[in-house]
Amino acid sequence: MALNGKTAVVTGAAMGIGKAIVEILLQNGAKVAILDMNETIGHCLVETLTKEHGPDRAMFLFCDVESEDELKAAFQKTIETFGGIDILCNNAGVFNEVTWEKTITINLMGTIKGTYLALEHMNKLTGGRGGVIINVASMAGIGPLSCCPVYTATKHGVIGFTRSFAASVASGYGIRINALCPGFVQTDLFSAIQSKLGQFSAMAGATQELIEKLGVLTAAEVVQCFLELVTDETKNGEALLVLPKEKKYVKFPVSPTD
Repeated sequence: MALNGKTAVVTGAAMGIGKAIVEILLQNGAKVAILDMNETIGHCLVETLTKEHGPDRAMFLFCDVESEDELKAAFQKTIETFGGIDILCNNAGVFNEVTWEKTITINLMGTIKGTYLALEHMNKLTGGRGGVIINVASMAGIGPLSCCPVYTATKHGVIGFTRSFAASVASGYGIRINALCPGFVQTDLFSAIQSKLGQFSAMAGATQELIEKLGVLTAAEVVQCFLELVTDETKNGEALLVLPKEKKYVKFPVSPTD
């Protein structure tokens, strides 16, 4: 998919990986709706991006992905402003083993809600233009991180949902869907990991050892792989693992239904 002239929606987009995704989309000619709960940073980001890329290329929309009504309103505003939706990136996510219910509703349920809403607008069978959905998962969705079982469960869920959705319905609607699975990334979420372990705080030392062993990615490194998943028309139902020293498409065991 060539990105020039396309419209993208990115959740959790005011900072971190989301911000980097917005920037690379704009650099490649897309228009972007930036969905986030941080209004101050979001509006400042749009001002900066407008200076760099020109007017009418990016807009900020307040949106809590836990709220289906707010997601619906944001999608509708994007369509009214930019004329449609071609790309969705479900990036909004949290790491918190203390308020673990919220981790589930944002990381997993928010991703599912966003995907189903995108399906309504992008489905070629009902007048949409088709497109691609990228769900930001994690290396924790490939193999368990012992310090964060709930976060691990949500990211396993994101990958399972992505693969199943791709196999069942997405291609018939002209939509590809893939999961991006980065390791540790230098973001605010990463910086707060040790303080969000809750009852697993005893694992802080082991977590730090794992960080030192694997290394830490920059957001710029991650979004190059995001761009690959968006633009490569052959990628559907893929989980792309991104670590500082390697990237690879994960090969899963054969489905019992095959």
